[in-house]
Amino acid sequence: MNIQGQAALVTGGGSGLGEATARELARLGAKVAVLDLNMDNAERVAKDIGGIAVSCNVADEASMQAAIDTAAAAHGPARILMQIAGIGSAKRIVGKDGNAAPLADFARVINVNLIGTYNAARLFAAACAKLEPMADNARGVMVFTASVAAFDGQVGQQAYSASKAGVAGMTLPMARDLAQHGIRVCTIAPGLFATPLLKELPEPVQQSLAASIPFPSRLGKPSEFAELACHIVSNDHLNGETIRLDGALRMAPR
Repeated sequence: MNIQGQAALVTGGGSGLGEATARELARLGAKVAVLDLNMDNAERVAKDIGGIAVSCNVADEASMQAAIDTAAAAHGPARILMQIAGIGSAKRIVGKDGNAAPLADFARVINVNLIGTYNAARLFAAACAKLEPMADNARGVMVFTASVAAFDGQVGQQAYSASKAGVAGMTLPMARDLAQHGIRVCTIAPGLFATPLLKELPEPVQQSLAASIPFPSRLGKPSEFAELACHIVSNDHLNGETIRLDGALRMAPR
């Protein structure tokens, strides 16, 4: 799919990997809707790239649908969904006090990362399936965000790893499901990236994390994530795949 002129939705587009992806899409000529709960961030990015900022909670059906509708009113129906919104978590299943981890904490991460991804996907796909087909009967593309933690999660990452493994796990069946509608589905599983959240860590910790990556031994650049996300859109034969973007990193237990 040629990105030029297409309407695109970027959830979590106000910062980090989402911001980088929104900027790259705009550079390539897309009409970008920056979807985020943090409207200050969303408006800052949207202003810079000539897009629109839309308040959105991906895990809420009404909020996600309203965001899709708002973006469509401004840019026309979207053919590109970059589902990047998500949250992190680190909690041992049995704490140092001997008590079980609160079930609500696990449910919150699953709700945002996994159910939120499915919610965004199903609502986007339903709208996209109604569009006129383009070349090769293509109608749209969805790119999800998992994590290397889906495959080698660390101590305390049960909720986060389960949520991201779920995203990776539904990629192929969803691609098969949506093949009849001409909608492709791929997932990126990033490793350690220099996002605002990670850059809040002390510099020695950042350096230690970077040194754990075989090559190149540095944190990933958000722009590198964005470039891959946009390549997936442009490469019509990429479908049903989860791609690790991690410099050959395999996470240690802790």
